[in-house]
Amino acid sequence: MSSIQKTEVDVVLVGAGIMSATLGILLKELNPNFKIQVIERLDKPALESSDAMNNAGTGHSAFCELNYTPQKSKGNIDASKAINIVEQFEVSRQFWAYLVEKGVLKQASSFIHSVPHMSFVWGETNVDFLKKRHQELLKYPLFHGMEFSQDATKIKQWAPLLMQNRVENQPYAATYMPYGTDVNFGVLTQQLFAFMQTQENFNINFGTEVNDIKRNHDKWSVSCTDQKTGQKKQIDAKFVFVGAGGGAILLLQKADIPESKGFGGFPVGGQWLVCRNPEIVNKHMAKVYGQASVGAPPMSVPHLDTRFIEGKKSLLFGPYAGFSTKFLKTGSYMDLFKSLELNNIGPMLGAGLRNIDLTKYLIGQVLQSKEARLQALKDYFPDADPKDWTLEQAGQRVQVIKKDPKTQKGILQFGTEVVSASDGSIAALLGASPGASTSTSIMLKLLKKCFPEQYASVEWQDKLKQMIPSFGVKLNQDPALGNTVRDNTSKVLELYPYNK
Repeated sequence: MSSIQKTEVDVVLVGAGIMSATLGILLKELNPNFKIQVIERLDKPALESSDAMNNAGTGHSAFCELNYTPQKSKGNIDASKAINIVEQFEVSRQFWAYLVEKGVLKQASSFIHSVPHMSFVWGETNVDFLKKRHQELLKYPLFHGMEFSQDATKIKQWAPLLMQNRVENQPYAATYMPYGTDVNFGVLTQQLFAFMQTQENFNINFGTEVNDIKRNHDKWSVSCTDQKTGQKKQIDAKFVFVGAGGGAILLLQKADIPESKGFGGFPVGGQWLVCRNPEIVNKHMAKVYGQASVGAPPMSVPHLDTRFIEGKKSLLFGPYAGFSTKFLKTGSYMDLFKSLELNNIGPMLGAGLRNIDLTKYLIGQVLQSKEARLQALKDYFPDADPKDWTLEQAGQRVQVIKKDPKTQKGILQFGTEVVSASDGSIAALLGASPGASTSTSIMLKLLKKCFPEQYASVEWQDKLKQMIPSFGVKLNQDPALGNTVRDNTSKVLELYPYNK
């Protein structure tokens, strides 16, 4: 039996996805002397949620995602979430542009492309909603340039496949935003880790499973095992970040901090229909999002997407949701049951009872026939030929369940949430979309919470402003700066209108 290998570092990052990569590179830029250790259970970075086939690849900026702009009971559009998301995505663009200019990231086209973002609806009620949404969003500078049309000819110019052999006696509408992007978060993550591995005081252990996370006086002890050699390791750190995708909830529970009590997770799987036929693929250049079915989780909003994966252009449609008790694509069917504790059973049962529509939707998706999947595709591409499409597995997401602070009842929360100890010594990221797209903003908030003294220092503040020119400013409230920032990042990242 080999002895336990012990090491001590400043920071442990659990999971080698986009979140850990973003936090790692931020810390290295702010303090190159930080000693950082990454622990990843798989053999490479970005093989779970950050992998290109496991997510939508949309640079989520609220240009096309209708669930970010709910319609209130009086008919008005609530754009608050959309405004927040577009602000955060502009922060990510600035940080990525900085990293490209510094040589941390390779040529921008290796991970990001201009792909217009569209919303497409039919039926009078939905058309009316989209028109109101467009009018509301145009009030904010970062949405300027978005077009709206009910003209079938115009919509066909934007996305020809949508309107081929479309029934004519029905109203249609679409919005079109040329500033949309397709992002390969897998490649982005891999490049960030590849650079950090060339730096001093940085190390990654692949194929290593975290067994436990325990408080050890003023530090945390992370116990893990090399899955190939069986070597047990103990890594002591002043700060631990758990960025393990769906598996984060189980690891957070091991840390047993009071702030994690009452949290649970609801896993949702997904599948894509994929087309790689060049004759079809080359006729479509957009990410087209529609309205979600009743009860559908946000990750299941139907969309017909142009994607760039492994340097090749393809079309994806979906995702088709499903239920699995796994918290990760490579996880265990026991994950959901392992996550049950006395402090979260109540909230989880309560959330389940209040989301019967979601349960019915997922059951329907699991039982869906091949013909039903094809019909869903034909709603967006009427001439779709099943011979051109293959069904492929997407990623696994875990939606956050927690107690509502007002009612103390369990609620199912969509989106992302950082849970951290009161002293900021450990934090975990829970939830899903639009996480990857807003990873820079999420990690900046984490730095403020977990490294308060350094974050407030003149040195860190100056460096953050160097990396993110709009740091501390809401771009929708400063249109001139917003235009300058978007123009600069578009040049560096080779995006619209500089990608022509």
